[in-house]
Amino acid sequence: MHCNRLKRIGCGILSAFLFFSVFPKASFSVYAAPATTEEALTQAEERKALPIQTNQIENWPAGPAIGAQSAILMDANTGVILYAKNADERLYPASTTKLMTCILAAENSTLNETVTFSHDAVFSLTHGSSNIGIDENQAMPMEECLYGILVASANEVANAVAEHVAGSMDAFAERMNEKAAELGCKNTHFVNAHGLHDDNHYTSAYDLALIAQEFFQSELLSKIGNTSYHHFEPTDSQPDDFIERNKHQLITGEIPYEGIKGGKTGYTDDARQTLVTCAEQNGMKLICVVMKEESPEQFYDTVKLFDYGFTNFSVVNVAENETNYSIRNSNFFHTSSDVFGNSNPILSLNQDSYLIMPKTTVFDELDSEISYDTEEENEVAIINYYYHGAYVGTATVDLADEKSATYDFTENVPEEIEKEPNIIIVNIKIILIAVLSIAALFIAFFVIRAMIDRHNFLYNRRTIKKRHKKIGRRKEGPHFPSSRFDDFNF
Repeated sequence: MHCNRLKRIGCGILSAFLFFSVFPKASFSVYAAPATTEEALTQAEERKALPIQTNQIENWPAGPAIGAQSAILMDANTGVILYAKNADERLYPASTTKLMTCILAAENSTLNETVTFSHDAVFSLTHGSSNIGIDENQAMPMEECLYGILVASANEVANAVAEHVAGSMDAFAERMNEKAAELGCKNTHFVNAHGLHDDNHYTSAYDLALIAQEFFQSELLSKIGNTSYHHFEPTDSQPDDFIERNKHQLITGEIPYEGIKGGKTGYTDDARQTLVTCAEQNGMKLICVVMKEESPEQFYDTVKLFDYGFTNFSVVNVAENETNYSIRNSNFFHTSSDVFGNSNPILSLNQDSYLIMPKTTVFDELDSEISYDTEEENEVAIINYYYHGAYVGTATVDLADEKSATYDFTENVPEEIEKEPNIIIVNIKIILIAVLSIAALFIAFFVIRAMIDRHNFLYNRRTIKKRHKKIGRRKEGPHFPSSRFDDFNF
């Protein structure tokens, strides 16, 4: 134990002695005493009988019975829920709260910023709660603080980061709630940055999965959150040299599991064991949350849920399987400069869109709904897919580029049309331009022809008049005496 920790323990004992001496009748809040091992096992067995929401979905793979009060298994990329048990029940998150703390820290600071520890950050904590012994007025870089929060679950570090980012711990809690609402959390309210018990500090398994989904989108946080131990080296502003080890047994390898990407533990007497973990296998990146469990079952329940997910579900590419929509006979959605069929699609189905489906299900069994409510720049529509009412993923219809595949946009095309060979796609725009050009040429031709005819008409008329005048002059003039024509009968 380092000297700073000994100093804080001594201060705590002295403070407690003075408190009881001066205020012997004062009341104070205490956490409920933990249950005995026998009582804990009994409660866990009772929780196993609680209904599993996803088991109510027709033909959905049956999920395992676990001793957690609440749990969820969610795909990190699509948000598809594979397993849910009391997923919206409000429970205490304990130190899994720190996932949100680190999200805000990463969004609002740089790794080399210096975080100084105030008196309140260090001494406002319950005696004996998780810490790494940092003293008042000491300082650490933000990067080291993130390791302190995620690896060592240090509460004083969470407090110091909260003050550094928002100016005060209360202001930081407000930001936590704002971020939770932004992520879609409906049953979450944070009071502090560390997760120590407060009746008004709660979340749900589903909300915690949404927070974890945001957390694991950050490469930095994922890396730090998947660290089994960290060496804190002494500096001018923090003199202690020590190593802290992660208590997450799937991260440390005490319970081996393939593809672990990180996570966070949590415990208080009221919350019991809480655990958030992320693992990736077979193209799926799953987030598992278990709340109100008994040690060490939170780890084994997590393994059960991961096994359930990776065994019973698979990734299905939408563009390779979608047949309910066709664009091949809808010339309006094509554009090109070639009227002989060399046209390109305006719209395409995003080839990276995929679903998370039970392995026993085929694509044709899914229901789909098209929504045009999208604000993304290149997205035209969104297709949501469901299996017996359960959401399994989304595909987007995008403005096509040269490399995109054609998106089939006409629903339920008859087989006889689908089988038509060598369909020529005609570009209406070019046809209109061609027709107008030809019409213009015809009009110009007729105008010019009319002008020529008019010119010829006028020319001939003038010529005839001149001839008439000349003939008249010949009849009356001296060169044409009337006696000359007496022998002719006109």
